[in-house]
Order: sequence, then structure tokens, then C-alpha cells
Amino acid sequence: MRVRTTSAAACAVLLAVTALAGCNRESTDDGAGAGKVGIDLPRSDSDFWNSYQNYIEKGVKAGEVKALPLTNSQNDIGKLVANVQTFTDQGAKAVVMAPQDTGAIAESLNTLNDKKIPVISVDTRPDKGNVYMVVRADNKAYGTNACTYLGEQLKGKGKVVEFQGDLSSINGRDRSEAFKACMDKDYPGIKVFELATDWKGDVASAKLQSTLAAHPDINGIYMQAGGVFLQPTLALLEQKKLLKPAGTAGHITIISNDGIPEEFDAIRAGKIDATISQPADLYAKYALYYAKAALGGKTFKEGPTDHGSNIIRIPSGFEDQLPAPLVTKDNVDDPKLWANQLEKKS
Repeated sequence: MRVRTTSAAACAVLLAVTALAGCNRESTDDGAGAGKVGIDLPRSDSDFWNSYQNYIEKGVKAGEVKALPLTNSQNDIGKLVANVQTFTDQGAKAVVMAPQDTGAIAESLNTLNDKKIPVISVDTRPDKGNVYMVVRADNKAYGTNACTYLGEQLKGKGKVVEFQGDLSSINGRDRSEAFKACMDKDYPGIKVFELATDWKGDVASAKLQSTLAAHPDINGIYMQAGGVFLQPTLALLEQKKLLKPAGTAGHITIISNDGIPEEFDAIRAGKIDATISQPADLYAKYALYYAKAALGGKTFKEGPTDHGSNIIRIPSGFEDQLPAPLVTKDNVDDPKLWANQLEKKS
């Protein structure tokens, strides 16, 4: 055991020297490390996160990492804190989490840092506290791309409803702030109704109903998370006879975020127009990849990766920004999109 520990330490020193030498690539260590990984799943009320869980379970089963029994914090920061404590009690050497309240996890991150347990944060970037790596897409680009799509489709005029995610989450803030900035700058002729939803579909549906009652000429919707907003939104629009096919008079242009199979089906059916595909498969793949790398003392630097993404430095560590493509009727059947791969496997 001492020989292995000494070797790992020597590798860490060598990697640090390599980084200081200005190498703009990932270290060549294969990241193989001993120890078990604690993995907390953030919620089970979203098709997107259920798909992420499936990919995580497949990766663990395939031996990507040795994992402790998976936990699910169910969008409850208190449960996440308790689950993290359980991981440390069980001897976890690395932790994978996806904190939905990014402002309330700092104390747990500090505790893990003190214990020298590296953390990989998936999809969300904690507001404070050190992390080994954030595995995430560029959420500001989500908001900007959704704004641009709606602005162009509506020719810069109209009324748009925005289902905002929880603003205590950096994802909700990034998407909302970017969407607003883009609309204010590029499409001042579009009035935006910002509806806070806390990522809850029933809240979004109730607020949409009230907004439609006051503004029956709504002609655009931006859903920040199709996994929770899609079905209640379509059900309400259908009930009110407002769900009209794309390209026909009275159609409400809808763009979403997530890229789940149900959104693809809705695009094919002309019920919604577009979504931005969050890579649930890549979130899981690289969460496990970085957990394994952390156990092996692997180091990373800013710059492009060999898997089509870009690593940036953030105040708390590093973030690997994975690609998230826009999906419309023109590319909805692309076999490279994870939702289409999922359908083939099921």
C-alpha cells in the first residue's frame, strides 16, 4: 500500500511539473485510482435526470468506477448534505453530485475539501466551495440560443412566456439572465413574461393559464427544462385548443431545454419547434471519468479537450463545458443525439 501511495504522490508531482511547463493538454496519467465513489442523484421527477441515472448505473455496472450505493437527494439540499455525510462515513474517496441549490452546498464542499475528498459537480456549478471539476454545458448559451431562435421565428415581434428555473440554481440564473439580455438587446419588440417556477411543472402550468387569460395573444414559449415543463404545457394548450401545428395560423412557437425523447416526438409532431439537447449521456460519462481521474491524481488545464468540449477555469476549480446542440425538425432524427440512441436501446 505504501508503494502505491508513494507512486501516486510521485505521479502527482510529475503532473504538476508538466502543467507548470505549459503543456496545454490533459496529463497522460490514465487516472486509474483506488477507492470508492459516492454518487448522489439530484432528483427523479424529470425525464432528463432519470435518463442521467440510467447512464450512471450503466457506467458503474461496466466498472468505470467502484461506487458506493447510489443516493437520491430528491431536490432537497438537506438530504444532499446528509447523503454526503453518509458517503464520508462509508469511506468515499471522491463524490459526484448535482446540487440543485447551488448556494447552499458550500459548507459540505468545505468539509469534503478539508478531508481531501475531490468533488465532481454535474450540470450545476456551486456558488462557493472548491470542486475538482464541474461537468456542465454553457447555460448562458442555452438562454441566448433560445432567445435568438424565438426572435427570428417571431420576426422580432410578439409576446413570449419564459418558464424560469429555480433562480437559486446557477442554471436557472444563467439561462434567465442570458435570455433577458438577448431579448432586451436584439428583440425589443418582443414582450417577455418571466414566470418563476422552481423547476415545477404544475407551477408553470398554473402561471401559464393565468398569463394566457390576460394575454391571449401569446405567440412564444421558452421552457428552461422540458423534462418537467413539456407535458403539463402541452396538456394545457391542448385543453384550450391552442396547440396548433407548426406552420399553421395561431401556432405558438415553443423552444425547450433538455433534449429528451418526448421533446423529439413533440418536434416531429409539430407540437413544439425546437429544444437544446443537454447531453445526459455525456454528463454521466464524464462525471465518472473525472471521478476516476481524481482518484488517480490526474490534473487538467484550460483549453479544448479531446471530446469536443472546452475546459475553463472558474473561481472554485475547473469546468468542462460540453456541447449542447440546437434540435429542430431539420436534425431531430440525427442518430448522434443521445435521445435517439436511447430510443434504439430501449
